[in-house]
Amino acid sequence: MRVLTANLFAVLLMCALASVFYVWSALEDRLERHKRRFSVPGGGSFYQGFPEDLSAKTFRALLAVPAPQRPHSGGRPESRNLTNQPVSIGSRYYHVNGDNKRSTQRVDPVKSGSPLDNGIFWSDWLEDIVPVVFTDEYSRAWWKKTRASRVVKLEPGCGRISNQLATFADGTKACVRYGINADQVQGETLTYYLANLLGITNLPPLILSQLNGDSEQWAAVRTRIDSLQWSDRAVVSLTEWISNLTGVVTPAPLRQESSGLHPLLEGLRNKTTAELLELMQWTDLIMFDYLTANFDRLVSNLFSLQWDSHVMERDTNNLLRTPRGDLVFIDNEAGLVHGFRVLNMWEKYHNSVLGSVCVFRKRTTQRVAELHRRRDSRQRLLELYRDSEPLSQELGFLSDEHARVLQDRIDRLYRHILHCKKKYSQL
Repeated sequence: MRVLTANLFAVLLMCALASVFYVWSALEDRLERHKRRFSVPGGGSFYQGFPEDLSAKTFRALLAVPAPQRPHSGGRPESRNLTNQPVSIGSRYYHVNGDNKRSTQRVDPVKSGSPLDNGIFWSDWLEDIVPVVFTDEYSRAWWKKTRASRVVKLEPGCGRISNQLATFADGTKACVRYGINADQVQGETLTYYLANLLGITNLPPLILSQLNGDSEQWAAVRTRIDSLQWSDRAVVSLTEWISNLTGVVTPAPLRQESSGLHPLLEGLRNKTTAELLELMQWTDLIMFDYLTANFDRLVSNLFSLQWDSHVMERDTNNLLRTPRGDLVFIDNEAGLVHGFRVLNMWEKYHNSVLGSVCVFRKRTTQRVAELHRRRDSRQRLLELYRDSEPLSQELGFLSDEHARVLQDRIDRLYRHILHCKKKYSQL
């Protein structure tokens, strides 16, 4: 009888915990969507403030496993795994094509044939017209300007209350990410540089800044920083704030009830060029989120299906679209460091999402294949990061364990691509 009672109590406890988890998940979703206030093309900005007291306990906060010996303060963590080796790899940065204020809806060009080449790859004619979302020249200019600009205002508007929307002296804005702990700022930053390494251009440009007490950049908002209880000398990330973005619903082929996005998918050849270009960006997104173990986008929606059968029919977390149709991957704090730390919780969902895709961009798969063959993802990412970010030593790099996880996921992704190629080799 005691055993039966104990088992019943355990079941009830698990149900209660699941319910709490789901409730906070829904709260997080509503909170984030209200803050972003998605606008129609030509409308206002997509970020907006929200009452501070609603973000104290959120979906991500409940998942934040404390990281040992990782203080969010000015001191350097003990294990950085940074080296003093010379940098040998040049860096590339991307930004919105031209001025995003002049962004217009892309004209749908005439199709030039089949959307696929060699079975599992998007056709060359699509590769030729797929947008570079964030160009090199604009990003370099944004980096230089932002590092030299004074912040004159901090306010809610970039997700949880620990992040802030910064306004600079010239009126431009950026999202400042302090994070629940330093791991999330590090994950956001390294995710950005991994995207550069892979040639994925959908992430807004990012720089790091340190909250020095004598910093001229932060002097005008020192009182606000103190009220937020941000640690002195903490390293924060700044990403460009972009207006006129709208939400993105998961395409039908990538929803749970579908057979997936594969070369035999019925109707693929009947899609418009604009639809094909968006699907191309989705395939990059799924490969990218698998490598970084980012659970806070499509994976979290897949998890929520057990309670909400319509979740895939609503906007996808942390994914937005420009008026011209380009996808923007925002809020990547869950990637790499934090994503790797809670990997066991989410791995079956990561595998399920990756398994839904058997069509890829040639350029992205070539870079994955190179990283698999050379087995040097840690060194190449480190060199790119150090070459590009003056505060890389302050924020640190992946631990040896997490660097091994990244290489392992690159190897697994490469094997998945080979599996798809073998499966559809007769096409």
